[in-house]
Amino acid sequence: MTQTIFVFNAGSTSVKFGAYAVDDVDESGALALLCHGQVDGMQDAPQFLVRSASSEPLGRHEWGAGHSIDHQTALHFIVTWLQADFKGMNVVAAGHRVVLGGARFEAPVLIKDDILVYLTSLEAVEPSHQALNLNGVRALAKVFPGLPQVACFDSSFHRTMPEVAQTYALPQDVRDAGVRHWGYHGTSYDYISRQIPKFAPDARRVVVAHLGGGASMCAMLDGRSIETSMGFGAMSGLPMATRPGDVPPEVLCYLLRSKLFDAASLEKMLYERAGLLGLSGISDDMKVLQESSDPRAVNAVAYFVHAMLKYLGAYVAILGGLDAVVFTAGVGEHSAPVRAALCRKLAWLGVKFDEQANKANGPRISSPDSKVSVWVIPTDEEGMIAQHTLKLVGCLSQP
Repeated sequence: MTQTIFVFNAGSTSVKFGAYAVDDVDESGALALLCHGQVDGMQDAPQFLVRSASSEPLGRHEWGAGHSIDHQTALHFIVTWLQADFKGMNVVAAGHRVVLGGARFEAPVLIKDDILVYLTSLEAVEPSHQALNLNGVRALAKVFPGLPQVACFDSSFHRTMPEVAQTYALPQDVRDAGVRHWGYHGTSYDYISRQIPKFAPDARRVVVAHLGGGASMCAMLDGRSIETSMGFGAMSGLPMATRPGDVPPEVLCYLLRSKLFDAASLEKMLYERAGLLGLSGISDDMKVLQESSDPRAVNAVAYFVHAMLKYLGAYVAILGGLDAVVFTAGVGEHSAPVRAALCRKLAWLGVKFDEQANKANGPRISSPDSKVSVWVIPTDEEGMIAQHTLKLVGCLSQP
């Protein structure tokens, strides 16, 4: 039987998954992907799609418009399908993306009851993802009682930042309550940090832009995070699909003081109605915006690029120079116009941009003689989680 690790990334309306063969690991530690897919549209039109490692469709199911399903139903369907269509699998462990490990965890951990209680307490810090990630853990425990489950934290990668970069200028009692610069998208950055030497082996000072529905940037020195744009929770830094990025705190105080919002409605607005959607009033989808001639859409894209440029400039100063820029995640990997808009503003750094390579999505989108190389490197968060899960569970199984 094929020993298999399941990986799950539970979101608000979707559950992404992958199945990986434990007995097929390459020299870099990457596990062979058996299949991957997702259940999405869980709130109003759930559908299941699974593909092979080569992205060939293997299965599809639709519950129909007007239906809704919970995480337990989605996970049960995924596992049932996998067991039926990939006979001979022996599931040995599951790995989960969990955004925040807090002060206790700087590395992946085997989930026990007391650990789940602690991680649940962190939902107040990051309510938009943490609870959903943990729902996936609980739901799978009902489907597979006793199965070892591992939490891989997005915040872990950024614990190498200098203490000054992890601190906010707030009173000690507030900082003691857990208010600090946590940073997120760490699973993606962890993967990219391991890929960079394959593309740019001499690059020590690198800025990586993880651009998707959630977006952030990270300054890496020798593959370690020393600064990142997303802060305490998942709102700050770059503008995102529906989240605002950096907003002066006095604005939020004003909105509360003026009674235009209470705490709950303010949080809902900031998570669901701000960002690219709030700016444009048209869409939260970068593809829709960059194809529109509506001035509001044009302005929203320009704002996004401007925010990236500000962070990149700051990170060049922190790094003491720049050797490479990397784009990753959905927008980063597929939006040639966004990449071009930023790179054209980097000539002062010695970037020589290759328009044709950019249209082809790279991997290198700068000319060979560019002082700073620029790359498009697809991320693989699920594969990274599988590696961490195997390492942890494998170690635990040793006598």
